[in-house]
This record gives sequence, C-alpha cells and structure tokens, in this order.
Amino acid sequence: MSDQASQIREHMDVVGNDGGHVGTVDKVEGNKIKLTKGDDPDGSGQHHHFIPVTAVESVNDNQVRLNMSADNARRTATAS
Repeated sequence: MSDQASQIREHMDVVGNDGGHVGTVDKVEGNKIKLTKGDDPDGSGQHHHFIPVTAVESVNDNQVRLNMSADNARRTATAS
C-alpha cells in the first residue's frame, strides 16, 4: 500500500482535481478505493464503485483529491 493509500480513512470525501464531489470512502481494498453504496458515482445506491489508488493526487484533512476531474472519475469508476 502506498503512503497516500495508508492515509485514506473511512468517510473521507473523494473529490476530483476540479473540486467536484465523486463519492465517500468506504475503505481501501488492495490498490483500490471502495466508495460507499449510498454515495456512489452513478447515484443508484446499489453498487460499490472503485477508484484506483494511482488516481490519488493528495490526501489531507478529510479529503482525497484525485488527479482527474470529478466527471472523469465518475465515468471511470468500476462497479462491483
């Protein structure tokens, strides 16, 4: 697990590099951030979505900032 991944905690906000909301961290599983079902990118609330840890630009306070826009992150998040 990367140093940044080890700083990611449950309930942190995940935002794009444009500041747009992507989701809320459920937990880190391996090399992916698992987002909560209730705040998932497609809005269905039925599936967990995953974003690769390699997409993380920074982690600070209660926020995970990605290296892509929120729209791009929502489009590329994979569902389980």
